[in-house]
Amino acid sequence: MAPDSVVAVAGSSGLIGTALVYALRATDHRVLRIVRRAPSNADEVFWNPDTGEFDPAALAGVDAVVNLCGVNVGHRRWSGAFKQSLRDSRIGPTEVLANAVVEAGVPVLINASAVGYYGNTGARPVDETVGPGDNFLARLTFDWEAATAVAAEAGVRVLLTRTGLVIAPSGGVLSRLKPLFALGLGARLGNGRQYLPWITLEDQVRALLFAIGHDELSGPVNFTGPAPVTNAEFTAAFGRALNRPTVLAVPGFALRTLLGEFADEGLLGGQRAIPAKLEQAGFRFHHHTVGEALAFATAPKGD
Repeated sequence: MAPDSVVAVAGSSGLIGTALVYALRATDHRVLRIVRRAPSNADEVFWNPDTGEFDPAALAGVDAVVNLCGVNVGHRRWSGAFKQSLRDSRIGPTEVLANAVVEAGVPVLINASAVGYYGNTGARPVDETVGPGDNFLARLTFDWEAATAVAAEAGVRVLLTRTGLVIAPSGGVLSRLKPLFALGLGARLGNGRQYLPWITLEDQVRALLFAIGHDELSGPVNFTGPAPVTNAEFTAAFGRALNRPTVLAVPGFALRTLLGEFADEGLLGGQRAIPAKLEQAGFRFHHHTVGEALAFATAPKGD
């Protein structure tokens, strides 16, 4: 990708979007932020994905669109209304952008996705050749990815970033877990044998930049670190990073009582997802193990 390329980003105010915009600008790319409010400068363009309001002409001259939209699946207990909001925040916006990309002639669409596509796969390693699961998250992700079909059929290079837990120095899941672990209250969930695919925020952003610039990458790509771990292994590693004990466990029934359906799909199940296509394309991770990832995330600022 040429240094003066133009990349449009939807969902640019989230954890990944904020870091991606910073990295793009730091490497001399122009960023066009797609926002839901009145634009405040020439590098912002308005859209309303709820009504489908978006002018494809705003994407004239854009080299790639990155869509990171989607309500956090763990934001609240799953009700019927919240599950519908998870679908609405993903599928509709993706359809709007996919159609705009086609009409504007943008050659690349990078669309957020998730390892939840695979369902609960136990200890079996899963790469991008594995088919979808059959639970709610798997069906949601399947439909989310399918919303890009109009772009792929038109010849756009579409890449679907199936991401796991993003480990970051601030923000994200770790910011909610760290206070508990710091108090010695870190605990494995259920039996702890469910796999937790992870990636650091740094490698997530590096992989996005890599994907934008590598034409051989398309379709689903696992954006996960090379060594997924079980929940028990992650819990122990986080405790070591903070020098705190992790001897507690939260029984599965307690999680189900507290969180309902999300407990089984989001916490007690998992995927041993491996980044086969990224590594085959030549991407090299900065953080290879969960220990390295957590050291990166918990290091004092300035280290």
